[in-house]
Amino acid sequence: MRIFSGIQPSGIPTLGNYLGAIRNWAALQDGNDCIYCVVDLHAITVFQDPAALRQQTREMAAVLLACGIDPEKHIVFLQSAVRAHAQLAWIFNCVARLGWLNRMTQFKDKAGKDRENASAGLYVYPNLMAADIHAYHATAVPVGDDQRQHLELANDIAQKFNHDYGVEFFPRIEPYIMGPAARVMSLRDGSKKMSKSDPSEQSRINLNDDADTIALKIRRAKTDPEPLPSEPDGLADRPEARNLVGIYAALTDGDAASVLREHGGKGFGAFKEALAALLVDHLAPIADETRRLLADPDHIDAVLGRGAARAAAIADPIVAEAERLVGFVRV
Repeated sequence: MRIFSGIQPSGIPTLGNYLGAIRNWAALQDGNDCIYCVVDLHAITVFQDPAALRQQTREMAAVLLACGIDPEKHIVFLQSAVRAHAQLAWIFNCVARLGWLNRMTQFKDKAGKDRENASAGLYVYPNLMAADIHAYHATAVPVGDDQRQHLELANDIAQKFNHDYGVEFFPRIEPYIMGPAARVMSLRDGSKKMSKSDPSEQSRINLNDDADTIALKIRRAKTDPEPLPSEPDGLADRPEARNLVGIYAALTDGDAASVLREHGGKGFGAFKEALAALLVDHLAPIADETRRLLADPDHIDAVLGRGAARAAAIADPIVAEAERLVGFVRV
């Protein structure tokens, strides 16, 4: 399968980003044709400081490489470096209907009560996302629950394009489901998702945290006074306990039941020490490699440049044909 996925350059990813997406991207490389994109065009739907955006873009690229994305066998590039994305997005802006975009819940969530001051880019964001995928005739996209609606819209746009121009040009995209996704919550509040935007550094594990920082954050993670239960049902009303058990399970490719068979009945002190050691063992090589790569930004830029050339070689002919079908004259 040709798989496409993108990630915004919003700073060093968290453990949640890693377990929920990036680790899966690395696993998908085996037996598939993977195209991975740092979506800097999507990033500017809200204002970005230019210097910070450049830094965060390189940081995200470095993390992807450090996590095992192979830029030789697969493609890693910057969205803005391949103009086919923006070209096809404009066509899709003219294919998509306002009623479809009005139903997009993510715009409502991100714009909030200040909808009138949101950028037009944020509103048509899903059309660009559709173009990202269809520019490569990708047939599978690893998505979380929060992106399923956008994938449905991408298929609606493709279907309407095909119908309007009497062709079967854009294929249907299928969500790539890799089993239950690891949903990592805040270390300070088990009811909230782990997020880079949380003002508290203690709420998250960053992929560049050193061993001492990881151990301290886990030691300080919010829990309750009861010992760990022996069965998963005992986690039902204990969000912080459920979160830590879930992280442990994801790192060991197990489930809550297997974790509790080993640690059930114990207090959180011993369990946190075991979890911290597991996290350090898993994340330290990623942090070390990320730092090594960031020390040589020219190398990162060269990798991304080669990736962009390879991506454009696929996308440019596809988008050129879409433009011909629309009726554009190329002279």
